[in-house]
Amino acid sequence: MYHGRTTGKGPSTPTQIYEKPPRLLIVHIALPSWANICSNLCEALQNFFSLACSLMGPNRMSLFSLYMVQNQHECILPFVQVKGNFAKLQACISELRMLQREGCYRPQSTSLPLAVQDGLQQFKQYSRHVTTGTALSYTFLEITVLTSQPGKEVVKQLEEGLKDTNLMRVRRLQVVEITKGALQCLDSASPVEEPSSDESSILGTDIDLQTIDNDTLSIEIFFKAWLHISGTDQEHIHLLLPSWSFSSVSKGGDNPMCLKCDLQERLLSPSLLPGTADGSVRMDDPKGDFSTLYQMASQPSACHYKLRVIKALKSSGICESVIYGLPFILRPTSCWQLDWDELETNQQRFHALCHSLLKREWLLLAKGEPPSRGHSLKEPTSTFYVIMPSPSPTLLVKAVATRELMLPSPFPLLPEVPPDDSLKIVERVLDGLELESTYNPLQICSHLYSHLSSTFPKAQGRLHPSWESRALRKAGQLQTNRVRATVAPLPMTTAAGRAPKMPAASKASSEAFFQASQEEEEEVEEE
Repeated sequence: MYHGRTTGKGPSTPTQIYEKPPRLLIVHIALPSWANICSNLCEALQNFFSLACSLMGPNRMSLFSLYMVQNQHECILPFVQVKGNFAKLQACISELRMLQREGCYRPQSTSLPLAVQDGLQQFKQYSRHVTTGTALSYTFLEITVLTSQPGKEVVKQLEEGLKDTNLMRVRRLQVVEITKGALQCLDSASPVEEPSSDESSILGTDIDLQTIDNDTLSIEIFFKAWLHISGTDQEHIHLLLPSWSFSSVSKGGDNPMCLKCDLQERLLSPSLLPGTADGSVRMDDPKGDFSTLYQMASQPSACHYKLRVIKALKSSGICESVIYGLPFILRPTSCWQLDWDELETNQQRFHALCHSLLKREWLLLAKGEPPSRGHSLKEPTSTFYVIMPSPSPTLLVKAVATRELMLPSPFPLLPEVPPDDSLKIVERVLDGLELESTYNPLQICSHLYSHLSSTFPKAQGRLHPSWESRALRKAGQLQTNRVRATVAPLPMTTAAGRAPKMPAASKASSEAFFQASQEEEEEVEEE
């Protein structure tokens, strides 16, 4: 869990707020369960990165590194920028597919902690090596361990192995247990549970424990959560309700009730992806519409974007044709800078509002109030929104049209009784359709992933070991053409007799390392 470490001083800028933290993914491979997980995991990673590397607009992922842990830990991909590196990411996914799926071995309990330590050292060195003299600043790292082993046991391994490790640069440490589906053992189906504060306090940070199903869709959804805006440095939106009534159009009372909320996207805009139906419309240059989440929520803490409620509407009193743009979700804020009493009071009032709106069958009409832009003779335009309750403790927000945007559209009343012949024909056609009670978008595939993957240039040369090199490594020989990290690895102190076997590239001298790194950078520039 994130305990509120700040990433800098002074007012935050949109770039600082939405500079996504670097991510380290550690794939914990255990035989024979790896055979059941490999294809689903690799397909989910392929789908996710085809999306993440294609998205226009603000950067949703910065740095990414991939480790694997079998009987020893190994860096498959050192820290790289996600955008512009789909070929490297795809090569690493291909390498995961080639890993041994049969056999059995006793995994070393020290391998996972060593992978975390090594990844953290690589991150620290990358930060020093790359950000020196630049505006970039990578302060904290988020680490995710994917495993098919019982999650509680993996958490205990990490707690024991990392108790003497400084994790102040780790913003979040998460263990994700992938269940084995129909083939799972009864004793490995542990419930989704977080360790207690007593158990994890030895590290100075909590270890989140989560369980997901062993299917491509569930794993893919887990990775997609990385694309969310999840910063808790400040609340995103202030929802202002008149303290006296909803009865009249007004700017509200002198002291309106303020609910502090966080915004969350419900879906990705197709216009942010190349080759989609709406791809001709660019939304990465926000013009003030509510559909541009980043402009609204990325204001300094001194001037939040406000939604001022001006009246209530009956749930049946609005036509869908006047609603436009992408929907967004409002949640009570989880900003760490608020004290616990204020957070609890804010959450209780937010839930009470959701409950009351459902009970009354009401919607809210709100006016957007962007932060003050100083003294200007021009009156700024206003955008209005409808706020809809749901059975969950969330509110749905949609932009609604105003007089200036409306076009004349006559809507004559539907005739009461259509001709019998036409009615019978249409009824027979409708009777032949399959009827579903609800629409589930997760069951509808548009083949977008394969299209996005095809838009990237093919990898030039070998970005991962060849089959021959892989065969040599299976036979116990060290690999010499492993992709090299962008910084020289630091020496790691381990218990006597328990030092991991390191690839030959990791043993090279610093001079040889930096020379190789320079050659790689020149190759990238040539491409």
